[in-house]
Amino acid sequence: MLFHDCFVEGCDASVLLDPTPANPQPEKLAVPPNFPSLHGFEVIDAAKAALEAACPGNVSCADVLAFAARDASAVLSSGNVNFTVPAGRRDGHVSNSSDALQFLPPPSFNHSELTASFAAKGLDVDDLVVLSGAHTVGRSHCSPFVSDGRLNASTSDMNPGLAAQLRQVCPANPNATNDPTVAQDVVTPFRLDNQYYRNVLNHSVLFTSDAALLRSVRTTASVVMNAFVPGLWEQKFAKAMVKMAGIEVKTGANGEIRRNCWVVN
Repeated sequence: MLFHDCFVEGCDASVLLDPTPANPQPEKLAVPPNFPSLHGFEVIDAAKAALEAACPGNVSCADVLAFAARDASAVLSSGNVNFTVPAGRRDGHVSNSSDALQFLPPPSFNHSELTASFAAKGLDVDDLVVLSGAHTVGRSHCSPFVSDGRLNASTSDMNPGLAAQLRQVCPANPNATNDPTVAQDVVTPFRLDNQYYRNVLNHSVLFTSDAALLRSVRTTASVVMNAFVPGLWEQKFAKAMVKMAGIEVKTGANGEIRRNCWVVN
């Protein structure tokens, strides 16, 4: 969720805002990057409620979101990914689904499109490869990769065994009422680890954007290093997360500290 927040309006918790009569289409309702795939809003709300009870008006929702990403990384990696993340972010007032569609790189992006998207946010090619490793956990609806032709045996480079498994689960034409979810990492789906990079090398990844990491010498070399050098990816991922959590941060009068994360004060 932190990635989806920081790439749109900066790391300002704009992705947490609910629709209102004045703004019926906030970021969280952007289809397809955020809705219906993003989950966990209730976890952020619960953490914020506890903080407001203990020290009202001191910790922003943007900081809560960054702290949650830090803690989730540690838990899902069994402590192998550890980092401290600076505080002091302010919450934003603007949240538009059109901005999410503009700035969040879709899973259909190729190598050059991904590189440009990350560069626009101050992230380099190494950050792109390292942060893509987050696809080692979580689930995806079928529609993002089915619609992109990833299960088409005549045009896709997906591992035939994985493609066959996915065809058993995913309809040929997913829609709002029939769009199952599948694990993004079929080997270690609940663990934040470097298995993703082995999956990339084995062509056992879901998205065009994942497969695109093998489209240049530099990114391929990075994939290989992350796959086979023990502890390297975990170390790099921690640094990249801190870097991402500092994108276009709002401070002072440029933001606020919301009382409730789903609505501006």
